[in-house]
Amino acid sequence: MILADTKLTEPETPEWERELFAFLQAWWNDSPTLTVHTSGSTGTPKNIVVEKERMMQSAITTCTALGLQHGDKALLCLPVRYIAGKMMVVRSLVAGLDLYTVAPNGHPLATIPNDLIFDFAAMVPLQVFNSLLNDKTALGTIKNGIIGGAAIDPEMEMKVAELPNAWYSTYGMTETLSHIALRRLNGTTRSETYRPVNNVNISLSEDETLTIDAPRICPEKIVTNDIARLLPDGSFEILGRKDNVINSGGIKLQTEQIERKLAQILDVPFCITSAPDPKLGEKLVLLIESKEISKQDLLNKISCHLGVYETPKHIIAVDKIPMTPNGKIDRKAAKDMVE
Repeated sequence: MILADTKLTEPETPEWERELFAFLQAWWNDSPTLTVHTSGSTGTPKNIVVEKERMMQSAITTCTALGLQHGDKALLCLPVRYIAGKMMVVRSLVAGLDLYTVAPNGHPLATIPNDLIFDFAAMVPLQVFNSLLNDKTALGTIKNGIIGGAAIDPEMEMKVAELPNAWYSTYGMTETLSHIALRRLNGTTRSETYRPVNNVNISLSEDETLTIDAPRICPEKIVTNDIARLLPDGSFEILGRKDNVINSGGIKLQTEQIERKLAQILDVPFCITSAPDPKLGEKLVLLIESKEISKQDLLNKISCHLGVYETPKHIIAVDKIPMTPNGKIDRKAAKDMVE
């Protein structure tokens, strides 16, 4: 059952609802395939054709992993134009979940009745962040929550760890029809690494990037651009993207790893990028949304937490860190700001 949180007196159906209805029409037509759109966060946005049967297999895998059952209540607060929103609908259709829909904005729980408790919800980090500030009680009643679409800030992860029910970080992409691995963020099984769901095998390529073999979901093996580390227990850790490696003086530095260290001490938006350097080839640059702090004081502060090669050679204060529409750092735009 799909329940839309709308008023019949509204003169025009919101765009997010029109997208939902269009997807349902496409799902129930005679074609065995659907066209889905990538977000473009790691490259140029593109359309790919996927089989509905594989989407159903992905849905079954997720519902099994989370123990979801017929009649459970699920919340759709993500745009259906992207795979994450589409898969919430498919999971509900396949497993017989009662799907409650709200506008996919930054405050998904603001209009939820107090007596409505969800068994399952999927959100992006921004939605979880806002909910922790304004709707923490409602957030805490969700029995199974998954967070994807962007990196989770370490400070926010600490707050999620305090929630009473099960919350997970997800790993996946449009090509894998949403996530293929989960990382528990709270409880006694909290983990720093991702564990593949059933029928998904992982390995490393020659470049040490994650390779995904999920025949029920993907027709071919996928070699990602994500540099990973495999653990003996079958789990894995994502170190960063191959195209975000900065080669400075022959030392290969992973942008995301440095940012994770800085996130523990910086309380304003920032990102690591690079600029050409005649001696080093590339030099590390820190972009930061702060014009009041002394650059020398900042350098002294961060140098205590970073290795000598990881410490930025240049700091630039900017009005705003460039972001993609789905909340990730726009790496190309950031690099353009320093070149």
